[in-house]
Amino acid sequence: MVAAGALLLFWGYRIFYRWLYAPASMNRLRLGKGGALKPDDEHIALLEQAGYEVTSGKHRIPVPIELDGAPLGSGSRLYIDYIAEKDKRMYVVKTARERMPMDWSASGVRERLLVYALLLPECSGVLVVDAKLRSVRKVTFHISDF
Repeated sequence: MVAAGALLLFWGYRIFYRWLYAPASMNRLRLGKGGALKPDDEHIALLEQAGYEVTSGKHRIPVPIELDGAPLGSGSRLYIDYIAEKDKRMYVVKTARERMPMDWSASGVRERLLVYALLLPECSGVLVVDAKLRSVRKVTFHISDF
């Protein structure tokens, strides 16, 4: 009985110690199923031709914003067009839009796509699908300490 009590006490101490010294965890974003996938979508066809499997459709992520402690309107939102997988790696997919052309300079790519890499760090990159040019471009960010 004493040995069992000592074991339980030791086990409780270890759990408390791990909890006390573990880094504060962030609230992780969990994506739902997303929107329905259309079988005749040209973006999905391009991704499949490039070897990707589209696993979910459009996601709308609300972003509440405060300014000086007060809510700023109804906030904003981010949109993810698709989630795709290839070789057991997950990718965020954004589709190219005519009204918002992509600036393919380093700063342009950072400004438009880095938010998605930071939002979902378990993703391996961001895919940009352009149906007009029939291209799939993979963007990978390597964030490191200098």
